Amino acid sequence: MDSPAASDDGHPSVCKAREVLGRIGDKWSLYVISRLGEEPKRFTDLKRGIAGISQRMLTVTLRGLERDGIVTRTVYPVMPPRVDYALTPMGRTLLDTVGTLVTWAEDHLADIDSARAAYDRDAQLRESSLSAP
Repeated sequence: MDSPAASDDGHPSVCKAREVLGRIGDKWSLYVISRLGEEPKRFTDLKRGIAGISQRMLTVTLRGLERDGIVTRTVYPVMPPRVDYALTPMGRTLLDTVGTLVTWAEDHLADIDSARAAYDRDAQLRESSLSAP
């Protein structure tokens, strides 16, 4: 049973939904949303709390989430400047779903590593058997 959003019938709403899903479904957005679900955070706290994210990628991700109304950016007029990021009420509605996805990925890392290793072994065997005289 296909959902209306799963079919690509050329409707603008389908294209827009795909765009939004692309934003909130990318790996960095999932981690940013998850971290901001704990409490508002400063840029450096987010960067420190998300292993592997570059400063540029965090900036791009935060801007996209802010543009989509998922994150707010608050600048405080102090020296040095202080900027906090927080989830909007709409962004908070994503927490259960995002938390489930992040937890699932973390819980299944060993299984995924095993599956990848088995796949790579099988692919190497297939390749070597095809190239054997």
